[in-house]
Amino acid sequence: MSARNFIEIVRERGFINQVTDEAGLTARFAEGPVAAYIGFDATADSLHVGHLVPIMLLRWLATTGNRPVVLMGGGTTKIGDPSGRDETRMILTEERIEENKRSILRAFDNLLTFGDKPGTAIMLDNAEWLDQLRYIPFLREVGRHFSVNRMLTMDSVRLRLERDQPLTFIEFNYMLLQSYDFVELNRRQGVTLQMGGSDQWGNIVLGVDLLRRMDQKEAFGLTVPLITTASGAKMGKTAAGAVWLNADRVSPYDYWQFWRNAEDADVGRFLALFTELPMDEVRRLGALQGSEVNEAKKILATEATALLHGRAAADQAAETARLAFEQGAAAETLPTITAALPATLADLLVSAGLAASKGEARRLVAQNGIRLNDDTVSDAQRAVTADDLRDGAAKLSAGRKKHVLVRAA
Repeated sequence: MSARNFIEIVRERGFINQVTDEAGLTARFAEGPVAAYIGFDATADSLHVGHLVPIMLLRWLATTGNRPVVLMGGGTTKIGDPSGRDETRMILTEERIEENKRSILRAFDNLLTFGDKPGTAIMLDNAEWLDQLRYIPFLREVGRHFSVNRMLTMDSVRLRLERDQPLTFIEFNYMLLQSYDFVELNRRQGVTLQMGGSDQWGNIVLGVDLLRRMDQKEAFGLTVPLITTASGAKMGKTAAGAVWLNADRVSPYDYWQFWRNAEDADVGRFLALFTELPMDEVRRLGALQGSEVNEAKKILATEATALLHGRAAADQAAETARLAFEQGAAAETLPTITAALPATLADLLVSAGLAASKGEARRLVAQNGIRLNDDTVSDAQRAVTADDLRDGAAKLSAGRKKHVLVRAA
């Protein structure tokens, strides 16, 4: 697979939202390998499914013989990106940022290979240069290239002001720092392409412009679309919360289940974005209808899980699901919680993440959607006791697809 095919591949698979100069970028790829970066701020101790589209873009960049650069935002996290938010981000301590960075890096273990060879990635931290900046020289060298009039038109600023939400001066500086990252990465690693989510378009365009103004260098920007489900929900949000990429936040089994529970209309699109199956196979699976679409969902779940957690974990999750769904077995590899018993069924459903609230738990029970040890339960206030344990655990099930083992604390 040649480097020049990168744009064709990611366009066919649905990754491209906007490009600053697609003809120029395509020509640049034709000249030889391109170094491109995506930044990830350390605002939490794990990335989530919403970050997967840009990460997959980096993976395709490596697959086509180019140079992916993962930029950790050790510096920009201290400011906080205002994009897409009404409230100011919490200011994190430097110790917390370092802890988050170390935890986030685990998500890349199977997704990217880091090294010096072609097709491998490099990881940098913008704290390396941002922490060293002196304020007055920075304003003279970088700030003079920014028009406040133009900055006020950027969505991250304009939308906040239109909704009469406060925008701190420290947040207003974020776009200067992100733009300066592009300049530093070009000088240090020859990076000529910045990529990111659609909400980063304004910051990316400013970075392209700053590199041209400061160093007279040609550069490009590319964004991926905001992914929503067919029903319009934000990708990666569930009743139990965000779908995190780290296994200690969301187990491989639960991650597999997230993809297995995709809406029918999303299967083809998700196969193109979140797996590396050939597009002919993606189109075949995406065209399946009726009960056959369930087989496509299992393939989606297994392939997506294998990319993040490895093939062995994906196959184990698929087998656990087969045992739980097709045989009704309380497999030992099901996700497990511990709880003080006795406890009401409603409380356990919430603790297990099978219901978002006690009200939802009562509704699920009323709809005959909850089973205890494979028996339908009719009372949400039913006490689950030690007598309900089978081989040390009781199996809670919500519908046919979600199962959790409960062990006594």
